[in-house]
Amino acid sequence: MDFGVSTFITDEGIGPAQLGRALEERGFAALFVAEHTHIPVSRESPWPGGAELPRVYYRTFDPFVALTAAAVVTERLQVGTGIALVIQRDPIILAKEVASLDRVSNGRAILGVGAGWNREEMRNHGTDPRTRMRLLRERVLAVKALWTEDEAEFHGEFVDFDPVFCWPKPVQDPHPPIMVGGSGPTTFDRVVGFGDGWMPIYGRGTEDLAAQIAELRERAGRRVQVTMFGTPPKPEVIEECRAAGVDRVLFGLPTEPADATLARLDKIAGLIAS
Repeated sequence: MDFGVSTFITDEGIGPAQLGRALEERGFAALFVAEHTHIPVSRESPWPGGAELPRVYYRTFDPFVALTAAAVVTERLQVGTGIALVIQRDPIILAKEVASLDRVSNGRAILGVGAGWNREEMRNHGTDPRTRMRLLRERVLAVKALWTEDEAEFHGEFVDFDPVFCWPKPVQDPHPPIMVGGSGPTTFDRVVGFGDGWMPIYGRGTEDLAAQIAELRERAGRRVQVTMFGTPPKPEVIEECRAAGVDRVLFGLPTEPADATLARLDKIAGLIAS
């Protein structure tokens, strides 16, 4: 089991390049960053994390810009989205962005995907919340086709294009891992159907973690990779994840200025080493 962090990179916290260097210097394996293009002021959709939505949600950098900044100053750190809101993104552009990041990082990109929770945010992108799961599936499948086929085409309910040339292709073979976020009743269907791994948030529907991981791997007929997102840096939680068969733990890193972030990373690195 290896360790990374998941965080919101904003204009009010440590920059992505400094954070990437700090993580690699301390032996962390991965950096995953959140995405929200915007947050509508109306605030109709309840935030799953509580009553008050933190300001980081509407101040996030574009994830691929941030991850590129982290990738170019590191050599081993894996860089991923946690999560990319695929239902708010054009799949042809998304395929090019991730493949370009994989090239820039020499094969260190990971695409974490999900359908999101903020319905009014989706609507601003022309997405109907009622069909977002079907849309997510098609866009991910279209991205995979664009990555792996010289003359890619896709014909679905929501995504439809005739054969196209789309380069660069990713470094990783056959493509960067696709980690499916969530822990709802149909999440495993998506992992088995178009994902390479599962990325739940710790404590949200993961109360019987070992049994869930065993069920997922049995259904898939393979050792599905499991990344635990937003994990508290506590010894007992780390041991729980290890015993359950988690492959990677991502500690939830608050968005703070550089000095506070570096001190926090030192503390977490010391916990891991002990």
